[in-house]
Formats: sequence, C-alpha cells, structure tokens
Amino acid sequence: MPIDSLRSAMRKARQNLGAAQREQAASHCARLACALPALRQARSIAAYMAHRGEMSCEPIIEWALGRGVNVLLPVVAGRRMRLAPLLPGETLAPNRWGILEPEWRPGRWVSARRPTVVLLPLVAFDSSGNRLGQGGGYYDRAFAHRNSGGNWRRPMLVGLAYEFQRAGELNAKPTDVPLDAVVTERQTREFQH
Repeated sequence: MPIDSLRSAMRKARQNLGAAQREQAASHCARLACALPALRQARSIAAYMAHRGEMSCEPIIEWALGRGVNVLLPVVAGRRMRLAPLLPGETLAPNRWGILEPEWRPGRWVSARRPTVVLLPLVAFDSSGNRLGQGGGYYDRAFAHRNSGGNWRRPMLVGLAYEFQRAGELNAKPTDVPLDAVVTERQTREFQH
C-alpha cells in the first residue's frame, strides 16, 4: 500500500475509535509500558500529548510524575522539535497543529540525548521497528544522532500504538530512526538494531 494511503487509512481507523475504547487501550498500553525496565529506572522521559486519535500516554505521564520522574514534552519551533520540561500546574497551549505543548521559551530546551526513554506517537509500525510518523520528520531530525554510526543507545525510543497500526514491511529511508520497542494495548515488541 502506498505510504499516503496507509497514513490515511491508519488515521481514519484511529479516529473511528470511541472515547471509551481509547481510554481502555491507553490504560492497557500504560500497564505494559510501565513494566519496561528502562522506563521503571528512568529519571527523565520524553512523552507527548496525543492528537487526532493517537495512543494516549497521559496514564504513563501521571505514573512518571507520581514517581518523581522528570517529564519532557515536545515543542515545535520552526522545522525543529525541542524538548521542554512539563512543570507542575503548567497550562499547555495548542501549537499550529492543535497539539498541546509547554510554553515556547529557548531557555527551557533540554537536549534530545538527555531523557532515558522517549515515548513516540506513530501512524504505523512494522516488525523491524520502523516507524511511520505524520510525515514532518520532527522525531527523525531530533534523534538523528542515533543513526550517526556512533554507539548511541540513548535515549530508548518506544513507540506507542494500537495493535491495528502494525503494518507490513515499511520502506525505511536512511534518515528514519528505528524504534527500540513498540507497546500496544496487547503486547510489547522489542527490536534489535
């Protein structure tokens, strides 16, 4: 299936889920994700605010904050994605796509290499850990150091998805950064690269 058709079909399938289905899936996904040793030991994680039917990681954010873990959220600045800490009681504001994010202030940026684990949204994934995102390349640019040929294992990149988002083989480009794991409402898949 062509990439644009796959994106369209997966987005539609996500958006067709009812609120109760999404909430239940997010709860099951969080239970599995929070069992990952890297997440249980993390002092700093990057998460996201779900948009347009993406798997919510809010239960994981609540769990992490309850354990005193530093939670970072993406902030889009031009063609770059930055990470900023989620501050207690902070009101998040929608960006140009309607995705909630912390206030845009350069002094708040945190290096993409700092979190132990990064939770990523996705449109589809395959059995090799390739991720199909929204198409903007923000995550791939932010974590390009993982493809630089060095021995980078940090941060651990964990995609959160619904089980139905598993696709056949995705044609990865050299700039695509593969995932270390994908957690759905049903299971955790870890990948070796």
